Amino acid sequence: MSFKINHELPSPDVLKELIPVDEHSKQIKAQRDQEIKDVFTGKSDKFILIIGPCSADTPETVVEYVHRLKQIEDKVKDKILIIPRVYTNKPRTTGDGYKGMLHQPDPNEPSDLLSGIMTIRKLHLRILQETGLSAADEMLYPNNRDYLDDLLSYEAVGARSVENQQHRLVASGADIPVGMKNPTSGDFSVMLNSVTAAQHPHNFIHRLYDVETTGNPLAHTILRGGVDKYGTAIPNYHYEDLMRLLNAYKKTDLKNQAVIVDCNHYNSGKKFKEQIRIAKEVLHSRNYNPELKNLVKGLMIESYLEEGRQDICEDMVPGKSITDPCLGWDDTEQLIYEIYEKC
Repeated sequence: MSFKINHELPSPDVLKELIPVDEHSKQIKAQRDQEIKDVFTGKSDKFILIIGPCSADTPETVVEYVHRLKQIEDKVKDKILIIPRVYTNKPRTTGDGYKGMLHQPDPNEPSDLLSGIMTIRKLHLRILQETGLSAADEMLYPNNRDYLDDLLSYEAVGARSVENQQHRLVASGADIPVGMKNPTSGDFSVMLNSVTAAQHPHNFIHRLYDVETTGNPLAHTILRGGVDKYGTAIPNYHYEDLMRLLNAYKKTDLKNQAVIVDCNHYNSGKKFKEQIRIAKEVLHSRNYNPELKNLVKGLMIESYLEEGRQDICEDMVPGKSITDPCLGWDDTEQLIYEIYEKC
């Protein structure tokens, strides 16, 4: 047998009993959820900013980062809705490398999924309790979202997962906005097909249950750039790309048509400083064309306390990415204020 059972993991219901959400935090999340939904339905013209480290690696530094975001959020909340990017599980192109806090609560220790699911739930709850900011995470493993579905206000389905049937079906049962990224090829039709699937009702197997969903009208697109057959980065954040997506959307009957532009990944060619320029260009395009202002609901930016990245080691710099390189705090703070002036 090629599978070895390490632990029997608790069900989501059991974990929620062990690590419950207090009533005050539930009320804050409900209010946040409504504010974010109002942006996607067009009831609010606030601009969404999903921002944070490439991967949430250490609880203390992630919490410190979100506390800093909260201080800025208090100054810009009349125009910007900040959603902390707290990605606790990471897709890997080859399957090797650090797979996130879910797998390794301590990056220097071996994988421990039992400890991991408890750690990531405690982290999301702590952030909500201490800052009042409910966060975003990636739907990497569809079965695992039930461990966090009472804490998250936004989810993204990544470029490698967006063509997967289970991701699309589970997204159709979420009651929060779910962004469907373009695949690594950059194909818009695949991305829009995934949104269509997520907005439709389905009947399928989920965590050993026969379930039905009503469809998620808040499912939308995320542009993150792609690569051609030679592996060359092809960005898709330019005005012409946004117009192409707008026109493609118009040929569908999708609800709440929207896009979030991911300023990193293949849009930046993983040159993390380019995120600053890309954010400004997207805002310019949005301000130039009223239709794009309605379509482009926000940006996704990778930033952390310290700029760049580092390899995992015993004496790592706190708050410096151990996956893709990120903007540092000084650039982050300045960029948020510039977005505030231009959005």
